Parts: sequence; structure tokens; C-alpha cells
Amino acid sequence: MLQREAEMMRDRKDKLALLKESAKSMGSVAIAFSGGVDSTFLLKVFSDALGDKAVAITAVAASFSEDETTAAEDFCRSNGIRHFKVDIGWNDMDAFSHNPPDRCYICKKIIFGKLKEMARAQGIQAVVDGTNLSDSADYRPGAAALSELGIRSPLKEAGLTKDEIRSHLRDMGLAVWNKPAYACLASRIPYGEPITVDKLRQIDMLESELRGIGLVQVRVRHHGDVARIEVDPAERTIFFNLDFMDKVNEMAKSAGFAYGALDLGGYRTGSMNETLPICNKRSEAE
Repeated sequence: MLQREAEMMRDRKDKLALLKESAKSMGSVAIAFSGGVDSTFLLKVFSDALGDKAVAITAVAASFSEDETTAAEDFCRSNGIRHFKVDIGWNDMDAFSHNPPDRCYICKKIIFGKLKEMARAQGIQAVVDGTNLSDSADYRPGAAALSELGIRSPLKEAGLTKDEIRSHLRDMGLAVWNKPAYACLASRIPYGEPITVDKLRQIDMLESELRGIGLVQVRVRHHGDVARIEVDPAERTIFFNLDFMDKVNEMAKSAGFAYGALDLGGYRTGSMNETLPICNKRSEAE
């Protein structure tokens, strides 16, 4: 067991060394920075390796949580990293708002196109994102858009998994190491259902309030009048309390929903993909 742990530690260090070499080979780099686990790690490593030649660029859009944008701003400020924000207007997102199965491709193509424009205006050579090796396990049409735009994913190139990234962040003493996974707010709306700014705000408001009362891993799935709430399976027992259920129900109504409902299966990555034929076929193949 100890030998296996030592091998894993050595492998993790080798991957980190590879990531640092990748940073140095790029010259000047703009890191697409959401404030989440992966992009925080990538930004920290690249900033340490390149100094002020590494900058953060954050897309500000209705589909992204205000809490995440604030976290990104705070991190850059506290670490002395140059930070640019790019506002993505809803008028730019018309095709995305129709919510087809490839909405992630459409979104990435629009947003990263604008990030590249910002980077170019600043004289920056490369734009990178925080996709890691573990992300290959889910349906991610946005990967094609990144490839078409020439956006590199150094974490994936170095073979770093989500667990390894969290371990490195913990070693660095960064509190974000155990931050729950997050995703675009549009991922809470079933494919084919129109995405609107009002729906995204409802989701963001309720998720923020639920985190505020102690829920760690939470998703609010938007089903018209119903907010289907997913929490970490271990957190489901918190709802075995009438006062708590009443509080959550009132929160759901305050956010604009008629009903609040707990998903008995709990949170799982890509739950909105479960009814998508392409995902089911791929899952069977794996």
C-alpha cells in the first residue's frame, strides 16, 4: 500500500513538472478563469511560472453564477494577478438560448471567441482552459469548439485528473481544493427548453441561498414551476426535518418557483444528460 501511494505521489509530481514546462513553452498566456477548482489550479501554476506574462480572463454572462465571478475577482486580487473581464451580452447568445443538445459547443464557440479577441488586444499569444483528464467521462460537445478555436487544455495534456488537481491545491494551501464542482447554470435546464435570463437568475438565486444554509454540493434543476433540487447523497438526510423542508420550500417560492422538490437520487454529474440518446449510447459503449 505504501509503495503504491509513493508511486502515485511520484506520478502526480511528474505531471506537475510537465504542466510547468508547458507554461514556460507558451510565452504569454491568458487563462480562462471561472474561479473553480481546475482553472484556479491552472492559473496559480501558470502565474508562478510566468509571472505577469500569465493573466486571467473571466467571461461574465447570465449563464454564470455571480458568486463564481466574485470568487474569481477575489482570487486574482489577493494573488496580484492581472485580471480581465469580458461581458457576454445575451443578444450574442441567441442560438444557445434555444437549448439544443450541442448548446455547450455553441456557448464555448461564442465565449472563447471573445476571450481570444481580448487576449489578442492585450498582445497575449495563447489562451488556455481548465479542462482536465476526468472531464472525458461526460458528454462535452464544447470540446470541439475549443479545438476549432485553438484553445489548449494543459491540465488534460499533462494527464492530470480532478482528484490530483485537488491534491495539488491542498498541498499549496489553497482553500479552494475542496470546493464543490460547479457548471454553467444552463446545465440545469432540460435540453429543448428555452434558456432565458429569468430562468438562469432563478437558478442562481436559489442555489446561492441553499449554499448559504449549509448545503455543500447542490444543483437546482429547472422544470418550469418545479425546482428539482439535487444535493450530495450524504446530505439528503438533512431534509428529514420539517422546519428545514419548510425553509427550502419558501426559498424556492421566493426564487420564483411554485414548488420545491428533492431529487431522491441525489446529485450526480451530468444528470440532465441521462435522457439524451447520444449519452445513453456512449455510456453503453463504455
